[in-house]
This record gives sequence, structure tokens and C-alpha cells, in this order.
Amino acid sequence: MYNLTTRRILLPTTRQSSSITEDDSPVEMENPFKKERRQCILCKHNITPDYKNYRLLSQFQSPYTGRIYGRHITGLCKKKQELVETEIKKAQNCAYMPYFYKDKMFLKDPKLFDPENPVRSHRF
Repeated sequence: MYNLTTRRILLPTTRQSSSITEDDSPVEMENPFKKERRQCILCKHNITPDYKNYRLLSQFQSPYTGRIYGRHITGLCKKKQELVETEIKKAQNCAYMPYFYKDKMFLKDPKLFDPENPVRSHRF
């Protein structure tokens, strides 16, 4: 209906039923904004490091200084990082791996992580 004096359109009001139906109940769902849980690369592929697998262990050691990379660089969980460190030391003691330099044939292996871009950056 159109009222000439107020120049507004008046719509007929209909009252909605106030009863709540079954379709209007809240839906159970998990949080869509929840981040995926990060998992270390060794746990994801179910790999247990061994001192005889020196090719894998050489990925966690600096190719020039022989220093073992820390957790903030490798992104490993605490358990696997400790296991990798003990296995590297064991492989070095058994003469499977050199103490300081990585074998040249392993330098072109695909990288498991980027040492220049750590997972957690340091504060300085």
C-alpha cells in the first residue's frame, strides 16, 4: 500500500511463528580456523634414524663445518632430534661419516629443510 502523505511503502506485517524447529538447532562441527598440527618430517614418514644410514644423517649436519643443526633449523621434534644427534655421533665414531666435511656426492641431495631459512628464527 502506498500512503500519499508520508510517501512510504507500508508492507503488511506477518508474524513469524516463535517455535524452534529441529532444523534450526546448532550444527556440531570442528573449528574451521584451527591450524593443522605440525609434524616433523621423520615422524610424518615414520622414519627411525640409524647410524648406518649416513646419507640421511648427513642432511642434519653442516656440509662445511660438520656442526649438527639445531631443532629450530631442522624442524624435528625433540625426541627425533636427540635420536639424530646420537646416531650422528655413533656414525662418526664408527667411521661411517666424517667429522667435519660432508661427502661431495651427497651435496646434491634434495634438502629436507633450508638452513638459511629456519623454522623458528632466533632473536638476534
